[in-house]
Amino acid sequence: MTTRYDGLRPPGRIPGQAGAGTVANPRADRDAAALVAGLSVLDKVLLLTGADSWRTQGADALGLRPMITSDGPAGVRGVVLDERHPSSSLPCPSALGATWDTELVGELAAALGAEARSKGVDVLLAPTINLMRTPLGGRGFECFAEDPVLTAGLGVAFVRGVQSAGVAATVKHFVGNDSETQRWTYDARIAEHVLRELYLAPFEACVRQAGAALVMAAYNKVNGVPMTEHAQLLRDVLKDEWGFDGVVTSDWHAARSTAATALAALDLAMPGPDGPWGAQLAQAVADGAVTSEVLDDKVMRLLRLASRVGAVLPRGDTLPPGDTPDPDGPRPPHSGRPSPTRRTARRNSPASAGRRAGSRLVASSTSWSTASGMPGTSADGAGTS
Repeated sequence: MTTRYDGLRPPGRIPGQAGAGTVANPRADRDAAALVAGLSVLDKVLLLTGADSWRTQGADALGLRPMITSDGPAGVRGVVLDERHPSSSLPCPSALGATWDTELVGELAAALGAEARSKGVDVLLAPTINLMRTPLGGRGFECFAEDPVLTAGLGVAFVRGVQSAGVAATVKHFVGNDSETQRWTYDARIAEHVLRELYLAPFEACVRQAGAALVMAAYNKVNGVPMTEHAQLLRDVLKDEWGFDGVVTSDWHAARSTAATALAALDLAMPGPDGPWGAQLAQAVADGAVTSEVLDDKVMRLLRLASRVGAVLPRGDTLPPGDTPDPDGPRPPHSGRPSPTRRTARRNSPASAGRRAGSRLVASSTSWSTASGMPGTSADGAGTS
């Protein structure tokens, strides 16, 4: 990648890695576990629901500040509606998908990460790696393509680019959330081999190849089970089989039960402060429906994410200047220089992008379709009912 944003990453933020998983730090995990052990159940469950529409909870006892989330796949919206601080509008993902250019997508995503940092955003709610199965979907432009191998390759490049700026990427919407019609409630009936060959393939690539920091559980059901309660896919496949050690967040208001979502391996219910967890989850722990070990694992995952984006500070420390987590706080004055996204977009004009289109992805596409015995992309009867 030719674009460099090292100078735009505030101290304490960990850039994304090429391999899967977060940066290993066993000692930090042990120290965090000791702190978590000292929290009450109420303190723990408080951390697992958002503070408001866009922020997670902070905890002084852990040196944890709130983390700021923001949409989205085609630009960093931010959480403040202020025409004095506009966001760059990038080509939509479906347009990027038409380039077949992983290097271009990686550069644009790195610029997106840099702009997210300039807005005080820690977690970008992107990329959308569902499959554009029909042109009638109202949010189809957020997806890269209808092909799982192309989507996987571009998704990996996007996640690596965003996380190279010290911003956590959220791959969404896991899984089978490929239609806008009744997207909150519909049941996607998908055979196991079709799930593996089509719908799960981009998510597996982003987790194993790019080390995505978060996965967003979708609104819909898959084979009769709501995705926020789908233990087979969230716990058995995503966390156990793929080794995902990041945070599983709900889509906004997608968590609609207490014990079922907690046991299915959902880690964060957004938004807050209301929701199905809170005091209800604390009561589920008291009743023995949810174990304290399940609760501790969720908190540890949040702390791992916070460490990755620089939201865990040594006791007594304050935030570095210019790195406030308050989205309503002051913004730095405009420097007069074009934003990273604008500089990248100007360099990567349609003409220059077209000259590179396809060559890198075609040369490397087989690595995702064969991972973990996945039998390529020759799915019979693919699709949802």
